[in-house]
Amino acid sequence: MAKPARTIAPRIDRILLPDLDPADAAVLVSGADLEGVRVAGGDLSERDLTGIRLREVEVVGVTAHDVHLRGADIAETVLDRWDAPVLRAPRASLSDVVVSNSRIGSVEFYEDTWQAVHFVGCKLGFVNLRGATLRDVRFTDCTVDELDLGGARVERMAFTDSDVRSLDVTSARLADVDLRGLDLDVTGVEGLRGATMDELQVALIATRLAEQLGIRIVG
Repeated sequence: MAKPARTIAPRIDRILLPDLDPADAAVLVSGADLEGVRVAGGDLSERDLTGIRLREVEVVGVTAHDVHLRGADIAETVLDRWDAPVLRAPRASLSDVVVSNSRIGSVEFYEDTWQAVHFVGCKLGFVNLRGATLRDVRFTDCTVDELDLGGARVERMAFTDSDVRSLDVTSARLADVDLRGLDLDVTGVEGLRGATMDELQVALIATRLAEQLGIRIVG
């Protein structure tokens, strides 16, 4: 009997930032191109940061309610202790990014492109990743109320010591997405192809899987 295929874990390296120059939150503006700076504290609420570019940057301890990050290009960057009840970052690009110890409510990440993104110790409300392209993403010690991956392409995603209460994978394309251990409600079960689940999880959605395949269940 052939052995089951092994689920490949996300490939995420530790981010080692160089010595950073301190900067005031005022440098964070639309279209800014920043490298090698650390912003500590400040209120970014309702600020337009469209198209901002960050390289080897740390932004820590900020309030960011309804901040706009549309089209942002963020790489090798740490975002720590953000308080963001609403965050708008559609069509952004994140590569080698850590988001840690943050409280983020409703967030728009739709049509984003992510590579090696790690959420650590975060509380997240509604996370909209519809139509996004995601590779190597991990959630560690996080709580997510709703995760919407509708129409997304996801390769290598995992959850460690985390809780996701609701997952939408309608029309998603998944590969090596490890959902084991999560107690979640799934919408769009046909989009689970390419995910890894445990026996209990599969048993809980068996009826919907059967309906999707056109199987009649007769007691």
